[in-house]
Amino acid sequence: MSPDLDDRQTVRPSGSSHRPAWMEKPRPVTRIAKGLALVLTVAMVLVPFWTVLATSFAPDRQIVENGGWAFWPDEWTLKAYAKVFANENTTHSMLVSAGVAVVGTALSLACTVFLAYALARPGVVGGKPVMLLILFTFLFPPGIIPSFLVVHELGLRNTYWALFLPVLVNAFNLVVVRGFFQGIPEELYEAARLDGAGEIRTLFQVVLPLSKAVIAVVGLFYAVGYWNDFFRGVIYLDDSSMWPLQTVMRGYVTQGQGLSDTQAVDETLVQAPQTIKMAIVMVATVPILCVYPFIQRYFAKGVLTGAIKS
Repeated sequence: MSPDLDDRQTVRPSGSSHRPAWMEKPRPVTRIAKGLALVLTVAMVLVPFWTVLATSFAPDRQIVENGGWAFWPDEWTLKAYAKVFANENTTHSMLVSAGVAVVGTALSLACTVFLAYALARPGVVGGKPVMLLILFTFLFPPGIIPSFLVVHELGLRNTYWALFLPVLVNAFNLVVVRGFFQGIPEELYEAARLDGAGEIRTLFQVVLPLSKAVIAVVGLFYAVGYWNDFFRGVIYLDDSSMWPLQTVMRGYVTQGQGLSDTQAVDETLVQAPQTIKMAIVMVATVPILCVYPFIQRYFAKGVLTGAIKS
């Protein structure tokens, strides 16, 4: 082979031809299409959210004239929010939801981390059968009636324990955390053993400091699930004074319930109940929405790494 031909074969053209196809700079048409898709997606999220927010602040007269909605209030008023927070059931339900979310998330994270670490270590007695049982519940979740019977037989009905104990460990979150633990280099475990560390010390001093991303993401999943859940409050709690915020919100939005007789809605709001409905929706949405910006940067590293390694 001649030197000239060899040089022509080894010389690569300038630019991005040596990069993989998915790293190539997109064409202008592709970039415009992606931009339009992004704008459309953002609009589909923000427009309904803004409509709900504007309706909650709009005066009653405008809501009645517009058929129950307002895109821009003629006059910003907190009347609907004042009526919502004046009700003791609403304020108490917010404390219930916050308590269930905090306690439930803490217990769920603890159980998920300990179980995932045990299943991630090789040679654990009964590890494979337990993992198969977990995957079975992941593919075939129990129905409402068996879950209700279990809660009833354990004496958990009409207690706050029923709001998080039946779903303390989520199979998907467990698989993600287990996969992340399996991705930690084995040399770190061996170094900890050489230093005389037991399994508990290895977990707290070696594994957990390296797993902040996946724990933050899984913790957010648990917190959002506990905060947004309303169904368990409906089927497990007979006393409406124990209901979490989402269950109370369901009464507001679907049945017009929630305000006591002493806090009855005035005649104008009877004609325009949408203001109170949208106000309670905002009250239930904003607290958990404020958490997302602080956890967003962990999503790709935590979930994708755990899912790929599993």
